[in-house]
Amino acid sequence: MQITVDGTSFDVDAEQDMPLLWVLRDELGVTCVKYGCGIAQCGACTVHVDGTAVRSCQLALSDVWGEITTIQGLGSPDAPHVLQQAWIDHQVAQCGYCQNGQIMQAADLLQSVPNPTDQDIDDAMSGNLCRCGTYPRIKAAIKTAALAGGKGE
Repeated sequence: MQITVDGTSFDVDAEQDMPLLWVLRDELGVTCVKYGCGIAQCGACTVHVDGTAVRSCQLALSDVWGEITTIQGLGSPDAPHVLQQAWIDHQVAQCGYCQNGQIMQAADLLQSVPNPTDQDIDDAMSGNLCRCGTYPRIKAAIKTAALAGGKGE
């Protein structure tokens, strides 16, 4: 099967029921996508498929319907995405483990709701867990990105 990840096409020889998370990490070496819980409850493995946030631990390879974007494809070291810059500016990360999934979920939110309310943010981000408890900084970073015109990808 051929898949596109962050703009690069790959031929993948894996079982069709293999979760996308393991295809990305084990088959392609894309380790920025994190394993958290394996049951789509924590959000650490969040990526975009055709611009929509999905939990890659529960999406089978055969169910991938479009281009995959990871945190690496959202921005670049030379030109970080507005959300990535807001995360830096607000010093959101402590351990940082969940932050890739947090940013990918936030990008999906801003794509559909460019000027989110606190409730919009709470609703959209409720499935992404942060053991360090940086939720106030996450919310502040999302608001900063929205003010800067961050509309997802």
